[in-house]
Amino acid sequence: MNEAVLLGCDFSSRPQKRKPIVLAWGRARAGVVQLSRLQKCETQEAFDETLRAPADWVGGFDLPFGLPRELVTTLGWPQDWLACMQHYAALTRSEIRDTFAAFCDARPVGQKFAHRATDRPAGSSPSMKWVNPPVAFMLHAGVPALLAAGVSFPGLHVGDPRRVALEAYPGLLVRELIGTRSYKSDDRQKQTAERLIARKDLLHALEMGQTRLGLRLKLSQAQHDALVDDASGDSLDATLCMVQAAWAQAQHAAGHPLYGLPTTLDPLEGWIVCA
Repeated sequence: MNEAVLLGCDFSSRPQKRKPIVLAWGRARAGVVQLSRLQKCETQEAFDETLRAPADWVGGFDLPFGLPRELVTTLGWPQDWLACMQHYAALTRSEIRDTFAAFCDARPVGQKFAHRATDRPAGSSPSMKWVNPPVAFMLHAGVPALLAAGVSFPGLHVGDPRRVALEAYPGLLVRELIGTRSYKSDDRQKQTAERLIARKDLLHALEMGQTRLGLRLKLSQAQHDALVDDASGDSLDATLCMVQAAWAQAQHAAGHPLYGLPTTLDPLEGWIVCA
């Protein structure tokens, strides 16, 4: 496999100094993924500038790239992905919240949210969820930024083939390596010794190449310590997304047209890489 620039993104829909967007940059060669550096974007503008910079990369972004087809159809929104995203971007967050809440209120208990086909195999939250976590607002902030930067979305939208954006989900790898153990919290009161140990175990498993992706993470001691010490887990999540991007790039190098995404994916909903 040729060496390629990789990007992993732990996204925040309201980036600030306390909760920035974290980017993990790296390279992969012969099954080894090397973390090069971590970058923190404390404003949306800093993130946008990074995306627009001329470069060659394959990136895994921890935010949904699409809405459930059932939701879009019920609301009468455009069923073409680009038109749907443009319609969605034009709404305010309060309009999104009210629209989705009304959709849920009209449905039976236990089936409030509509799901994408990728949610079950990935174990991810429905992309229309506006609280805990507010992934609907992450989509609302993140996808328009990626579109404005002109990147390519395999299976969804053709843009600059040198900058490729894939939907990633770190929880997919986490569950594979340490099960349902909690390894992070934004609440300082919940940044416990147990979560610290879980981060160490997670990193050890990544460095040993214990995932089904067939990749081994390579870190310097300083990088290892930085990932362990970030009790929010944001730096670690960005790194996990970078590893998923490395797998996707390897699939592309092997001739897969959609970077390892299923060729049968719904072109409105999208798909989480590695799911």
